[in-house]
Amino acid sequence: MKICVISFDFWNYDAHIVEELRRKGMDAHHINIGAYQHESFPARVKNTISKILLKRNLKNELRQEMILKKLNKLGPQDQILVINPELIDREFHFQIKKFTKRYIAYLYDSLARCPAGHLVDMFDEVFSFDKKDAEKNNFKLITNYNYLPEVNEFKPAKYDLIYLGSFDKRIGTLSKITTKIEELNLSYNCVVVGKKTWTKKLVQSTSEITFTRKRIKHRDIPSYYSEGKVLLDLMRDNQTGLSFRFFEAMALKKKVITNNPTITDYDFYRPENILVLKDDLSNLDKSFFEGTYKELPTEVHEKYRMENWVETVFKLK
Repeated sequence: MKICVISFDFWNYDAHIVEELRRKGMDAHHINIGAYQHESFPARVKNTISKILLKRNLKNELRQEMILKKLNKLGPQDQILVINPELIDREFHFQIKKFTKRYIAYLYDSLARCPAGHLVDMFDEVFSFDKKDAEKNNFKLITNYNYLPEVNEFKPAKYDLIYLGSFDKRIGTLSKITTKIEELNLSYNCVVVGKKTWTKKLVQSTSEITFTRKRIKHRDIPSYYSEGKVLLDLMRDNQTGLSFRFFEAMALKKKVITNNPTITDYDFYRPENILVLKDDLSNLDKSFFEGTYKELPTEVHEKYRMENWVETVFKLK
């Protein structure tokens, strides 16, 4: 079976889907539009001028043309999965759809954050990680997946709390939490990644939160998380779906502190493992850090593995 995954894979999570498909013997390929680069410095300058004067992003157009060029080389596909389809214009979706028998989408962002409602009619099936969107729009609800093997050996944690995230509005909540952590005499390591992190560095009064343009390599994320007793998960505005952090924590057998209240609806939620923060942080105390991790049943781990996700989305069962 020939399957193609198309996505803007900033954190390199989507590549795991293709790897799993290949392990299952599929002829699978990944078109990562996020990897597209301008061919030359003059081309970069031209795009900058076009965005300023014409409000037209030539790079986005070239990315989409790249998709068609690669599909022309790959030929017809049995299935094509597009992750976050709002990044591709409707006219290009029409062209892409011609290459496959089954055209499907996965929304790893809420419609409120990344509007894709005008495109859903293009697809034979739409999957979403956001419960509200799935219920309202008759999408197939599916969480993100656990791409990591379970750990059996535990190394001493270097920090009580650890966080890795993009540079966005969550910074305000992160600052309040780290202040509370300091009051509790606990340690933390937080890395915030983004092109505009330099703006925060200008006013940042503490070096405890690292702001950087350079993201941690995907293969190094498990090692980074393993340095913490507890992982911090902060929900984006207008979004209730579960981040990959919950599933990485599941594999690494780490506790999680989160401000996402929907986590209590899932079968792997255990209050011993996951603390849902109150708005005023009044329930953030040392006792959660001092308690032991509660092991999850094997069947729960199996349910959220990469293999099960791939079999469900691509109907391989």
